[in-house]
Amino acid sequence: MKFTKSWPEWVNRDNIMLFLGGVGVVLSLLDITLYGFDFAWITIVLCGLPIIIGAAQALWEDFDVKADLLVSLALIAAVIIGETFAATEVAFIMQVGSMLEEMTVSKAQAGIERLVKLTPTTARVVRNNQEEVIPAEHVEVGDIIRVLPGESIPVDGVITVGETAIDQSVMTGESLPVDKMVGDDVSSGTVNQFGAFDMRATKQGEDSSIQRMIKLVQSVDPGNANIVGIADRWATWIVVIALLAAICTYIVTGEIIRSVTILVVFCPCALVLATPAAIMAGISNASHHGFLVRRGNIMERLAEVTTMTFDKTGTLTYGVPTVSGIESVGALSNESLYNLVASAEQRSEHPLGKAIVKGYRENHTDALSDVSDFKMIPGKGLSATINGQRVIAGNETLMNVESIAVSESVAERINRYLDQGSSIVYVAVNGVLEGYLALADKVRDESRAVIDELDNIGVTPVLLTGDNQNTAKTIASRLHISHVVANCLPEDKMSHIEELQAKKEVVAMIGDGVNDAPALKKSDVGIAMGGIGSDVAVDAADIVLVNDAVKELPHMVALSKRTMKTIKINLAFSLILNFVAIVLAIVGTLNPVVGALVHNAGSLLVVANSALLLKWTYKGVNNYGAYELSQNMPQLAKI
Repeated sequence: MKFTKSWPEWVNRDNIMLFLGGVGVVLSLLDITLYGFDFAWITIVLCGLPIIIGAAQALWEDFDVKADLLVSLALIAAVIIGETFAATEVAFIMQVGSMLEEMTVSKAQAGIERLVKLTPTTARVVRNNQEEVIPAEHVEVGDIIRVLPGESIPVDGVITVGETAIDQSVMTGESLPVDKMVGDDVSSGTVNQFGAFDMRATKQGEDSSIQRMIKLVQSVDPGNANIVGIADRWATWIVVIALLAAICTYIVTGEIIRSVTILVVFCPCALVLATPAAIMAGISNASHHGFLVRRGNIMERLAEVTTMTFDKTGTLTYGVPTVSGIESVGALSNESLYNLVASAEQRSEHPLGKAIVKGYRENHTDALSDVSDFKMIPGKGLSATINGQRVIAGNETLMNVESIAVSESVAERINRYLDQGSSIVYVAVNGVLEGYLALADKVRDESRAVIDELDNIGVTPVLLTGDNQNTAKTIASRLHISHVVANCLPEDKMSHIEELQAKKEVVAMIGDGVNDAPALKKSDVGIAMGGIGSDVAVDAADIVLVNDAVKELPHMVALSKRTMKTIKINLAFSLILNFVAIVLAIVGTLNPVVGALVHNAGSLLVVANSALLLKWTYKGVNNYGAYELSQNMPQLAKI
């Protein structure tokens, strides 16, 4: 029998070399030798030589003058003058700093790897009443797939046969399984808990939910903020200045040790780490609150946003109609009227009909009545026979066609619903109006508080909606939005954003639909709803709100401002530390050993200051708390 040993992830060549280098530092510090051999040379070879080789390659191939060149010169000079322990210390601490930086960046890659592991590799396709196991990427739209208990769902689809409960925690964070039945959507990567079921594939592998999320995470780039470029340019100039300072000091003082110390303390590692460390910490924090930030420069741009434009449907509202009012105007009670309409709508494919049936079943235990002679009337409504009575349900046009009278008093009450953006389903029985149901897209419970918080942060909210003026103003008034643009087509939203940008406003746009994609792309920062949002909107956005928790928007904006503040503090600290250390090195107060400690302590302090962003929380989010991605999307929790 063959046994294999699985080593922990941290056991790799670089870490082994770093460990041996650390042993060399300790033995050299304790002045322990072996037949006269100084163990400092172990560290110089294992930790210092890779730095020198890398700097030489960058200089030769790309003429890239960077911090490693300064470190290499400091190492070589320290060895030449006999300061082997200083060289050892510089090499070891530089590699420690490099390891910390790689650990920070690798968290994103680890998140991708966890996502990939969640992606099913095979699918059980049913063809000609025979099951066939094929690679998941070979599944085509329309294929019938059978999923057994305990299996992951290979692609997005719709259940055609069977009932079950699905563990959706990978996508939604819901801790309890969600019941699913025929007609319900299921997502790839989620797990079938109990019953076996058949489903029809609606998306191919590359377009499935889990693959879409992988692509989003892969698109994260922490290092392209404008301020990163500034820091890199400064680092290049610092290398040149350091060399000149070291040469001039040697010419004036004749002490090579001072020149070596200048090279050691002048290394701009803290300056170079100042921005990417903070950006990555900020992106990691954002991921814990449900946001996927696709590029590092978005944090910088979001911090400068002065206006945030909102699409209404699906962002400030839930994006699905619900029954908001029931009124009987005849002999039936409201409950009886509701039961009658829900019974008639059982066979309807219209979104309003489905919403009525769903709302009734969620709030009532009474069974719906049997329906006969069901007939859809396209663009108007339906007719059906229930308990021997002819039932008509539909819009005002259908009532006119059927010559069903609507009194002025009823029309006035209906108009109040219409002014609020509701849709009306009229109900008539045997040619007489019995009442109506009002359906509306419900405003999210947290939307008003989100708008207030953004206003407190200094971001002006603007509502861009395709609704009519009365509906738009009603919704805006409830949400405390003073700037409203109604009757917007996609090009109108984009044009309005252009107008704001012409006024020197920095504009963010949040939306979810295909019609929002142009505005998302045109805005300085586009934010898409990742749960209910269309693929086109998500692809056009810079930030994706994975769980559609708009209540976290104030945190995201405040976090971006905090991240930029942290970067500026890091840069200022780095420059001041370098200046003070250089002065002390020139006057001879610092030697190479102490200089190396000061220099690397600065780098560690910058990383530590940036790490404070990982747990930072905006305190003004009205005590909503954060949607931890460790709950909502465990596979991304450690990005």
